[in-house]
Amino acid sequence: MLPNNLNIITLVSIGAHPSSGRPRRAEQDARAVELGLRLAGERLQLLHAGDPQEEALRAYLGMGLSEMTVLEQPKQGDALPLLSHYLKDAGVQLVLTGSQAETGEGSGLLPFLLAEQLGWPLVVGLAAVEKIENGMAEVLQALPRGQRRRLRVRLPFIACVDNAAPAARQSAFGPARRGQLQGHQVAIVDDSLLAEARFQPARPRPKRLKVIKAKTGAERMKAATAKASGGGGQVLKDVSPQAGAEAIFKLLLDEGVLR
Repeated sequence: MLPNNLNIITLVSIGAHPSSGRPRRAEQDARAVELGLRLAGERLQLLHAGDPQEEALRAYLGMGLSEMTVLEQPKQGDALPLLSHYLKDAGVQLVLTGSQAETGEGSGLLPFLLAEQLGWPLVVGLAAVEKIENGMAEVLQALPRGQRRRLRVRLPFIACVDNAAPAARQSAFGPARRGQLQGHQVAIVDDSLLAEARFQPARPRPKRLKVIKAKTGAERMKAATAKASGGGGQVLKDVSPQAGAEAIFKLLLDEGVLR
C-alpha cells in the first residue's frame, strides 16, 4: 500500500549514446523516472545540477512531466553539495537515481556520498517499492542471477536503480517541448578532483576466466567431470618454478585475460 502524498525526487543526468556519443537521457536515470512515475505519478519531481539549456533534459519531461528543477552550475562544478543542500530542505521521502552516470566522471559514487552527507539509508539495485507506512518502506532489491530480496528501510532514503528496474517509457516530443526547465541560481562549488582529472577513451576490461557455479553436489560432480573430460587441461608435477610460471602465463594468454 502506497500513500497518495508521496514526495519523491528523481535525480537525472545527461547521458551519451553508446555508438554516436550524442547527448541523450541516461538509461538508468530514465528507469528511475519510470519507477518514480509509477509511485507518485505527475507529483514526481525531477532534479538536475547543470545547464538548464541542455536539450537532452527534455527527454525526461517527455515521459509525462511538466517541469524540472535545474540547479545551475558549469560542467566543472561539484554537484554533491548543491544536491545535498537542496534535498535537506525539500521534505522528500524518497530520492531515486541511476546507479552510474554515462558522462563526466561516471564513478557511481554520488548516491553513496549523498547518503553519507544526509545521514539517510541507501538501497542499491532497487527493483520495486511494495509498501510505505508508519515511516517505513518495504522494497525489493535485485540480486545477481534474477534473485530478489525484500528489505525494510526507514524514510527518508536514497535508492539506486539499474537494469533490474522497469524499462523507461518512450519520450513524447510534444510534452518534451512544452515542459519547463526551471533554473535556480545557486552558489557554485568547484570540483577540484575533476579539474585535475584526465579523460581518455575506456578500454575493454580483461576477459574473466569461466567460473563454474553449482549449488548441489551432483551439479558440482557433473561440472568437475565435464571439465576433466575436455582434454584441454595440463597437469604440472615436479616442475621448476620457472616452468610453472610459464605455463600459467600461457594459460592466461590463451584465455584472453592478458594481451
